[in-house]
Amino acid sequence: SILMNNESAVAGFQFELSGVTVTGASGGTAEANGFSVSSGNNTVVGFSFSGSTIPPSNGVLVDVTFDNAEEVICFGDVVILSDPSGVAYDVEAGDCYSPLYGCTDSSACNYDADAEEDDGSCAYVEDCSGDCGGDAVVDDCGVCDGGNGDQDCFGDCFGDGVVDECG
Repeated sequence: SILMNNESAVAGFQFELSGVTVTGASGGTAEANGFSVSSGNNTVVGFSFSGSTIPPSNGVLVDVTFDNAEEVICFGDVVILSDPSGVAYDVEAGDCYSPLYGCTDSSACNYDADAEEDDGSCAYVEDCSGDCGGDAVVDDCGVCDGGNGDQDCFGDCFGDGVVDECG
C-alpha cells in the first residue's frame, strides 16, 4: 500500500518504484474517488476523467502489486501529486522500505508473524529437546542429545560397570 497524508485535494498522481517490478495498482482512496489508475515500467499514474479529486485525507492512496522484490524498495525520481489546476505539490516521499524476512508459513514451528517475505528458513520438525529444526537425537539410553554417555563400559544404560585399573 502506498500511503498518503494530503492536506489539500489531489487531482492526480504519478510515482515510480525501484527495487520491484510493478505488476498492477488499484484500490485505496484513488479508486474510492473514481480515479483511473494504470501502471507500466514501474510507474503508477492516477487521475480522474470526470475531474473528481481525492479530498484531504490520511490513508491508502493505492495498493500496488509487484514481483521480483529486492532487499530495498524505494520511490524513484518521479513523485508527483497535483492540485485541481494541475500544479504539482511539494512532496516528501519518505524512506525506502525494507521488508522483514523470516518464515511466513504458519504451520512451521519457527513461523514469524512479523515476517513479510519468506526467506526459506521454515522448519517443520522439533528435535527431542524441543528446538525447532534442531538436530538433537535420542541416544541408545533414551536420553535426548546424550551421545550415549549414559552407558557403562559394558554398554548397559545407566549400568554400574566401570573400567578398572587394568582396563
